[in-house]
Amino acid sequence: MTETALDHVLDLPPQAEKPLIDYETVIIGSGICGIGAGIRMLKDGLGDFVILEKADDVGGTWRDNTYPGLAVDIPSLSYSFSFEQNPNWSSLYAPGKEMKAYVDHCTQKYGIRPHMRYNEDVTESIYDEINNVWITRTQAGNTYVSRYIVSATGFLTLPKLPLIKGIEKFEGKTIHTGRWDHSYELEGKRVAVIGTGATSIQLVPEIADKVKSLDVYQRTAIWLLPKKELPFGPKLQKAFAKIPGLQNIARQLTILFTDVVMINLLIFNKYFAPAGRQLQNICVKHIRSQVNDPATQEALIPKYDFGCKRPSFTSKFYPVFNRDNADLVTTPISEITENAMITSDGTVREIDTLICATGFEVFQKGSVPTFRVEGKSGVDLSDYWEENRYQAYEGSTVPGFPNFFLMFGPYSVCTASWFGMVDTQSKHLVRCISTAKKRGGNYIEVKKSSNDRNFEKVQGRTHLTIFKFGDCEKSNSYYFDRHGDSPTIRPTMGFVHWLASRFMSITKNYNIDTK
Repeated sequence: MTETALDHVLDLPPQAEKPLIDYETVIIGSGICGIGAGIRMLKDGLGDFVILEKADDVGGTWRDNTYPGLAVDIPSLSYSFSFEQNPNWSSLYAPGKEMKAYVDHCTQKYGIRPHMRYNEDVTESIYDEINNVWITRTQAGNTYVSRYIVSATGFLTLPKLPLIKGIEKFEGKTIHTGRWDHSYELEGKRVAVIGTGATSIQLVPEIADKVKSLDVYQRTAIWLLPKKELPFGPKLQKAFAKIPGLQNIARQLTILFTDVVMINLLIFNKYFAPAGRQLQNICVKHIRSQVNDPATQEALIPKYDFGCKRPSFTSKFYPVFNRDNADLVTTPISEITENAMITSDGTVREIDTLICATGFEVFQKGSVPTFRVEGKSGVDLSDYWEENRYQAYEGSTVPGFPNFFLMFGPYSVCTASWFGMVDTQSKHLVRCISTAKKRGGNYIEVKKSSNDRNFEKVQGRTHLTIFKFGDCEKSNSYYFDRHGDSPTIRPTMGFVHWLASRFMSITKNYNIDTK
């Protein structure tokens, strides 16, 4: 008997008996992506799977993010599974606790809990070509052998701290919004918040009246539309629950609105640029109507086109800068000392608490996915993307990585709601696996020619997008990767991508085999 690749991967003696497959499919991550993939697989009779979760509970983003003021930034009616609409949202923009409860509800109702394995932080998944299996290892020292892998580690996963000289020397309390410390009291503290993005605009109004002083350090301004708070009272909740189709109609209307404002304006900017300018005018009027100081008004107006950086909605953030204890700081930070922030003009501001609302690693090497993936011929997925730019067929599969599926892959998002992407990607993966099984196969890999055509089509449409047609030079946007591409947004209509996930030919675009 000769040594096989599987022996090497598992570090087994050359003549040791080969381990059996533990599960047909390993899903990595139990946020909305992982739960959505699991529900779809159970529905399609692919129930031999396990979900590996690094934490001790499900929820992903809505488990990890618990900062004050946390809420969804698109309407809750669309930010949910189409098959499990919740008539009991408390408002149009549900708070974070309700979203976490919703994910828990779906996990329980659709039978996902028995498939969970907690405290299993995946470090690597390696494909063994000889035995056609994936070997997945975790930090806990466990190994899982599976036929298929589904990467569902999501998007906003790895908190990113700012690269500022001296930050490691700060002796006060440092908090990243993605890992909020609820045991720490902010009352009476001198607080610095770095960042004015989607997280900061929710957090800052919630803490402004508690702290002694609040310095908000703005690196890049963000376009913010007025937000109409719309509580859902008992009568509306009852109507959603009792009147067939009512909530679905409301859902479709919110999808149409948010997709037009936050997605189609980005994708078809060449044609909708005038609409973008109108939205910018609305945002500027919003600033001037809520901020008293003219200089602060000007500082809050972005110097790039609407859509280059993710816009949001708020009517609470701007008034904070009318308070006596709050300041907007736009001068770059040069250094952080043991107890102060020093800006490039030499100003020293002493603080007790540093809050980093600086987001997450997005399409950085090692961030998508968050574990090492090694495909055929020992090719590392991160290295593949480093050399070939971020690409995946329909945002889901990569040549050279058979039986491997991404829930959030390059160019997979083309709706404002994350749930729209989960729907298309989960449908794609179950069609692939089901088609292979129906043909008696256990090996499915996207053809390089199909992937190349798909990538060329995507690249051929980028000239229409805000990222190419618009003025994004000063946006400092996470939409752009290190290659200068914008691999988050797929330049097509959400409905088109939905159709592709259901009707594109699996047998034409994939190699299917038995190994």
